[in-house]
Amino acid sequence: MVRILKKFARILPRSNKKPQSFKESHTQWEQSFEAGELKKMPLSSRLKDNLALIKQILGHSSDLVIRELQLGVDGGVPGAVVFIDGMTDKGTVNDTLIKGLTLESRMAGLGGKAAGNLFTLVRNFMINVSSVKEAATAFELLDGILYGDAAVLVEGEAVALLATAPGWPVRGIEEPTSESVVRGPREGFTELLRTNTSLIRRRLRNPNLVVEKITLGERTRTFVEIVYVRGLADPRLVQEVKDRLSRIKVDGIIESGNIEELIEDHPYSPFPQVFRTERPDRVVSMLLDGRVAIITDGTPFVLIMPAEFVVFVQSSEDYYERFFLATAVRWLRYIAFIASLILPSLYISITTFHQEMIPTRLLINIAASREGVPFPAFVEAFLMEFTFEALREAGIRLPRNVGQAVSIVGALVIGQASVSAGIVSSLMVIVVALTGISSFVAPVFSMAIAVRVLRFPIMVLAATLGIFGVMMGLLAILVHMASMRSFGIPYLAPLAPLHARDLKDVVIRAPLWAMEARPSELAKEDPIRQTPGLKPAPPTQKGQKGGGGGQRR
Repeated sequence: MVRILKKFARILPRSNKKPQSFKESHTQWEQSFEAGELKKMPLSSRLKDNLALIKQILGHSSDLVIRELQLGVDGGVPGAVVFIDGMTDKGTVNDTLIKGLTLESRMAGLGGKAAGNLFTLVRNFMINVSSVKEAATAFELLDGILYGDAAVLVEGEAVALLATAPGWPVRGIEEPTSESVVRGPREGFTELLRTNTSLIRRRLRNPNLVVEKITLGERTRTFVEIVYVRGLADPRLVQEVKDRLSRIKVDGIIESGNIEELIEDHPYSPFPQVFRTERPDRVVSMLLDGRVAIITDGTPFVLIMPAEFVVFVQSSEDYYERFFLATAVRWLRYIAFIASLILPSLYISITTFHQEMIPTRLLINIAASREGVPFPAFVEAFLMEFTFEALREAGIRLPRNVGQAVSIVGALVIGQASVSAGIVSSLMVIVVALTGISSFVAPVFSMAIAVRVLRFPIMVLAATLGIFGVMMGLLAILVHMASMRSFGIPYLAPLAPLHARDLKDVVIRAPLWAMEARPSELAKEDPIRQTPGLKPAPPTQKGQKGGGGGQRR
């Protein structure tokens, strides 16, 4: 113990005063240790020094478990198993490590003076787990223990063994709540990193699938994995993703949203530039396009880049239903996107400046419904939109059963009461309801939020300049989107720049047998997706098989 205090005396603050109380004495164990300092601390060959160092660095935490053992036939070699309670599987520790170290070391017939041979035997034969690593510094030892490994230390060895035995509680695989589909897989990502990679590999059994692990966060030490298909993803794109991640120097990464905000191209844009999903099938389909995925430990949301605008209007279900239905639904999404953006603004501009655009009978009905309303159209629309957004946010934050009731009942009661009180017109309630329903059609929540934010400045332009202001707002949004890039890919691709071949999966969803090539801006290494000529067809002659694979009867 004296030796370890001398070795690390330069790290601890020096003081000539003796502690006068328990509080002053207790603060000596609360000194922080930086990663750079821990990397320079080699382990000692004395077991007691190593155990004292672990206790000191972890601050004598209550969940730290140290099981000291006596190894060898005569019990002459001290050893210890160290792990964090709740992070390590106790069954594996008891049955595999402790039992193997105590019983099998005695059966090996090694005495107390054969510590070196005993350590080799422990490493190669007695630890029956899938993965065993060596740790020579305090940083490597603590990093493994804090991730759920069990450390094995033996007297006379300045190296510790880290046995993989994770046992923290995890959530089971469930259907994603944010991306529900009628037809498609029901599996979704979880918070466990290795489970998420297994869900991807189970669908993409290809040796070219590359999974590279890095660590982000100086204090959280969060594991992040970069996933791509070698031969499909552009090497420059992969390197760009690695470079942006390597520049992240923060205290902690709690969720993938922290990474998204630190690597996007245009941080002041309301539009998302990184796609996020909980669906493994969506990730696999985008990896086959030549994109790169980022999986973060502790969150079910996987980031995919690059992400163009058209990706946020597509759904994984589009490729599981027949292309006629998928095309019709995709048109519905585009119309709903435009309606949710400008419908209240059109109401404000037409009723305020352009009454001549309204048919006479409808104009009379609008004038009759607005009779007695004390506010102009802009204030009326702003109040209703603000109330609707507040109700929607309340429905999300409240418990699920209560939130749904509050959202539905609140909207009905407030709408009816506002019309009865003469605060708003009945047509305004219809416009706000249609706007809200249209915003729910968006398959990606991050894009729906962007539309909700942009709706209000366009309403201001409509109240000041009429239809001209609405067109100015739409033109400004279009210019902004055309100037954006997502990891070097134009945000409006394949519309701007135009790639006619890629339009098969933008405005319409062409049949799968017609989409022979991958996106032009992405998969430049291997642009061909499938063999040409896969269009099914009935047999032309009796006894011959056609594209459909059947015979004419």
